[in-house]
Amino acid sequence: MVEKIRQPVPGAQPRVRFDLPVAPSGPGETAAIIEASSGSSLFRHPIYFGFMGTVGVGIALFLSYMLANTESLLLWIVTALFISLGLDPVVRWLERRKVPRPLGIVIVLVGLLSVVALFFATLIPTIVEQTSQLINKAPIWIRDFLNSEFFKQLDVQYNVLDTINEQVAKFFQDAQAVGGIFGGVVGVGTNIANGLFGTLIVLVLSLYFLASLPAIKKWGYRLAPRSRRPRVEELSEEITRGVGNYVIGQVCVAVLNATFAFIVMTILGVPFSVLLAFVVALLAFIPLVGGMIAAIVVIAVSLTAGWQTALIYAIAYFAYLQFEAYFISPRIMQKAVAVPGAVAVISVIAGGSLLGVLGALIAIPTAAAVMLLVKEVFIARQDKN
Repeated sequence: MVEKIRQPVPGAQPRVRFDLPVAPSGPGETAAIIEASSGSSLFRHPIYFGFMGTVGVGIALFLSYMLANTESLLLWIVTALFISLGLDPVVRWLERRKVPRPLGIVIVLVGLLSVVALFFATLIPTIVEQTSQLINKAPIWIRDFLNSEFFKQLDVQYNVLDTINEQVAKFFQDAQAVGGIFGGVVGVGTNIANGLFGTLIVLVLSLYFLASLPAIKKWGYRLAPRSRRPRVEELSEEITRGVGNYVIGQVCVAVLNATFAFIVMTILGVPFSVLLAFVVALLAFIPLVGGMIAAIVVIAVSLTAGWQTALIYAIAYFAYLQFEAYFISPRIMQKAVAVPGAVAVISVIAGGSLLGVLGALIAIPTAAAVMLLVKEVFIARQDKN
């Protein structure tokens, strides 16, 4: 009876046995098995891999579209972040003097708004008046240049006036060009409105960043693994401290530069000295090339008072630039970032090409942060190996 039960049923198939896979004998055999399995999976599920590849491309295109359409917002955020980092050392200094951080922020903002209000109350009317005078005198300068012997000889040789009149006539006969002028006027008005709105957004974001900067840092540190958080916090604090000191130092350098230019222009009797000093202060924020551009602008206006005046101003201002580069900036920026000259030039050019003036302003502290990370992370790891 037992022997009949053990006999197989007629027509039954043998059961498939699921044995454990045999362990590979070496690393070469393991790599071959993995490659074969991946290859077979790829050919076995081509629709899945094609779908996932399409999804990846779609996500990349969506991110590119978002970045292209939120460029202004990103620039506002970066500007507000750098302003808050520039004001944070002052708030920390007040905190070390036993001033609570909220009260320190209020004091800093009141002081900043007072300086801005004083600027608008004193300098803006003078700048507007001198700008109007410059616009009124520009036709006189052009007429004097056209009546000069130099231009007359140039016109005799090259027919400059006939060429200019011909091009002006063609321009006004072109309907698209004339329409472009009115479109440009509308565009200028739109850009002014956007600039005012952007300024308001930057001020509000700067206030929020300055108030919540410690909380933002703590939240960012928690993104790192617990074992590496002290090191991440140390590097981040050093970077933010260097950026803040750089912003404050650049403001001090710009103020000293504009003050010296204003004193020299006042002594020499250069016209529109207040307006030009304001231009020098703005251009001084641009690293490396800002001082040279300011010098060219002021020298060009100084020529209206005589070539002797322009020459004396050029000698005095370029001497100050050398003094600033070797004595003032090193002492002001000693607690800020330190970037080699070649890296500074390359970073400023790259930042200006990507983000314009803002990119040139943030290029040097960004380069300093990258160099610090490379030194403290990559090079330190390479030295241990």
